[in-house]
Amino acid sequence: MSRSAATEAPWMVLVGPAGAGKTTLGRELAARTHKPFVDLDATADGYYAEVGWSIAKLRERIAAVGRLAAEVEWEPARAHAVARAAADHPDAVIALGAGHTSYTDHRHLVTVRAALSRCRDVVRLLPSPEREGSLTVLRRRCAASKGRSWIVDGHDFLAHWLDDRGTELVATRTIYTRNETPAQTAARLLRSN
Repeated sequence: MSRSAATEAPWMVLVGPAGAGKTTLGRELAARTHKPFVDLDATADGYYAEVGWSIAKLRERIAAVGRLAAEVEWEPARAHAVARAAADHPDAVIALGAGHTSYTDHRHLVTVRAALSRCRDVVRLLPSPEREGSLTVLRRRCAASKGRSWIVDGHDFLAHWLDDRGTELVATRTIYTRNETPAQTAARLLRSN
């Protein structure tokens, strides 16, 4: 990758399931490196609007067809948001919400992989290399921070995001945070970067 291509891409992108610590770690990394931080979950509405979607429309579709079907309908907007955010935020730290790398339609994953392929470091965050250990930690964190189990209409979204092959495919590496604080994980990432 040429130097100019690297500076046109985000400096680091954090991916993984809900509760993995992407936003917290992203803020820590941005503060330590003096780079901008973008939490796509918090900023994507403008990108969604470009293709006729919004969080309000997602809520309407959830009420009409259920969460799982609405998530599938929302996939093109999520893929569009990732591509636009990657293009709009060079040299930034970006945290992608769990759904931004999880797709049932392979075409949307192709879009996301292409958008993130210019990024030198796409880090998949997980609490543990053991699936059940990760799932236990993620459930505990989601319940504590958002009051959510992520089991909706009989579908276990946390397990789905944890097992999702797309997230693994977009990542350049996986980091297991174990019992580290965000500051310790950030220091470790910066040492290896």
